[in-house]
Amino acid sequence: MVTLAEVAQHAGVSASTVSYVLSGKRSISATTRQRVEQSIQELGYHPNAGARALASNRSNIIALMVPLRTDMYVPVMMEIGIAVATAARTHGYDVLLLTGEEGPDAVRRVTGSGLADAMILMDVELDDERLPLLRETDQPSVLIGLPASTSGLTCVDLDFGATGALCAEHLAELGHRDIAVIGEAPAVYERHTGFAERTLDGLRARSRELGLRVLHRPCEGGYDAMALTLARILDERPGTTGFVVQNESAVEPLLALLRQQGRAVPEDVSVIAVCPEQVATQASVRLTSVAIPAQEMGRRAVELLVAKLEGRGTDEVVLLAPELTVRASTGPAPSAT
Repeated sequence: MVTLAEVAQHAGVSASTVSYVLSGKRSISATTRQRVEQSIQELGYHPNAGARALASNRSNIIALMVPLRTDMYVPVMMEIGIAVATAARTHGYDVLLLTGEEGPDAVRRVTGSGLADAMILMDVELDDERLPLLRETDQPSVLIGLPASTSGLTCVDLDFGATGALCAEHLAELGHRDIAVIGEAPAVYERHTGFAERTLDGLRARSRELGLRVLHRPCEGGYDAMALTLARILDERPGTTGFVVQNESAVEPLLALLRQQGRAVPEDVSVIAVCPEQVATQASVRLTSVAIPAQEMGRRAVELLVAKLEGRGTDEVVLLAPELTVRASTGPAPSAT
């Protein structure tokens, strides 16, 4: 491996000058800096991570806390995680992935050990137990998600309240009056996970304004669970003609069950999904949907965090505006044809 001394010899400068160029601790002339950087590139020199961390008191690592739960749609979480890692790399940071359901203990471990310079937290609950610790520590952090109180926090998320309202508006415009929300697994609501609660709140509030009747039923996903959920919905509200699905694993079972019952989509019932674009476009009926902007959320979270690390950032909430794309799964309510 190439050493710092070899770089110095190649550039014709002292080893301390190379060190100052790498750390930025002292002002170096542009000509000397360029010569050192050229030598680093030509020789393929990579500073020892441990030594660099000791010298700068920085690890150049971002901790990403993303609990992988069985009741969550993991592909979306991983897409956000990949976007975080990709964006972090462009700023010179690596990502430490923490997937356990450790809650506050994970925050303590990161802040107390110097494992990382900063944190990004996902799977945010309205009253998340990790938040008091984040507010107490000086270590920069960003949430991908929105808790009940954002005081002293930096957050980025899709505006899920507006997402729910947008779904209600689209169905109302098509003449639907009885709509059912097929939600995430019950445990997601029991934890008061922010995105699920906010979607439901936004949809209910807008539905009241528009005169829609709303029935919400959580669903574990999968064919058997969806069959029971759909039977319950149609038993309670047989006039239901609009469905909003916020559960990726329930999408295809719902479409299959509606076909089996002779309910044509969108002639008899309309279906809107809050899901990744890929899920909507590859379903057996191309779904009208509000997409989850996973890559944008990950990228923006890193940008906000890097700004904090560089002393430029302030606490703020960034909500991405939802976009509803109309496809083949929504149409006029039967009574409106």
